[in-house]
Amino acid sequence: MDLHDQRPLHEQAADAIRRAITDGEVEPGDRLPPARDLAVALQINPNTVLRALRELREEGLLEFRRGRGVTVLRRPDAKAALQRKLGELLAEAERHGYRPDDVIEWIRQGER
Repeated sequence: MDLHDQRPLHEQAADAIRRAITDGEVEPGDRLPPARDLAVALQINPNTVLRALRELREEGLLEFRRGRGVTVLRRPDAKAALQRKLGELLAEAERHGYRPDDVIEWIRQGER
């Protein structure tokens, strides 16, 4: 978790879990560790992890089953993952005083 990030911790936790799914660290059909274990790993409150998991369930990425825990249903689509990363990049650039137009110019320079 990034304490300098302006986003709430549950959003950062959801992004971390989403990224693990996108990157293949966790596959569809896999069960996630219990929320308490995730909270320890992420160094945040278990209730914050539960909020992140509910967000991912609403996105259709996770399924909650009584007695079976939380299971990964699917990976996020590539476009959504890229848009998320772009949002993170723009937020990071803004924290350093750069505007979206600056980032666009860097991308254009990279195309050459």
